[in-house]
Amino acid sequence: MFSPDQIKALQAPLLARNVAARTQSGFTLSYIEGWHAIAEANRIFGFDGWNRETLEMNVVSEHSRAVGKDKVEGWGVSYLARVRITVWNDGMLITKEGTGAGHGIDRDLGLAHESAAKEAETDAMKRALMMFGNPFGLALYDKTQEHVADFDEARIVEFEEGIEAAEDNQQLEDLLGEYGPDTTLLFSADRDRWGELSKKMAARKKEFAAKEQADAAKKA
Repeated sequence: MFSPDQIKALQAPLLARNVAARTQSGFTLSYIEGWHAIAEANRIFGFDGWNRETLEMNVVSEHSRAVGKDKVEGWGVSYLARVRITVWNDGMLITKEGTGAGHGIDRDLGLAHESAAKEAETDAMKRALMMFGNPFGLALYDKTQEHVADFDEARIVEFEEGIEAAEDNQQLEDLLGEYGPDTTLLFSADRDRWGELSKKMAARKKEFAAKEQADAAKKA
């Protein structure tokens, strides 16, 4: 079983700032980049808590074609790959598999193959990881993208809990330093909610200031 923190992370929305876009056949496609998928797997599962295994890698197309603006003679190559993701969790092995495609275009045949193979493997990896939840791109398969958020809801909840748990003004300042980027996004996305959190922050600062004054008066 996944830990409560892992479940929370897997159920969290995909942040809009982590979504890239490209144009293909006249359509704009949203996706997460391969490095981000790996970083998220390391963050959620742990650096030694998961593994990627390439099960199949096949060339499905190789042909000569014009390359670049000058239309020089070159090559177009396509690969299909199948990748298995294994997560070690509390003595259990959880596996997901994905199939992806990659395309390489280059004047050099070897470089075209290299590009296509890398892209296919990365695409397959992302498709396998996607089945674990929104942070790995699952949210992008919903046309409404309901679970793509402008800010990290879980982090905002943690920020609010931190305000209530703080014991002095220095802890409040440290909290703002840690969660600053998330609160900035919240301000632009939901000003009413940010206003409520700001009032809580101000009330706690006032509370701590009054306590400091009272303590100083006792010592005087």
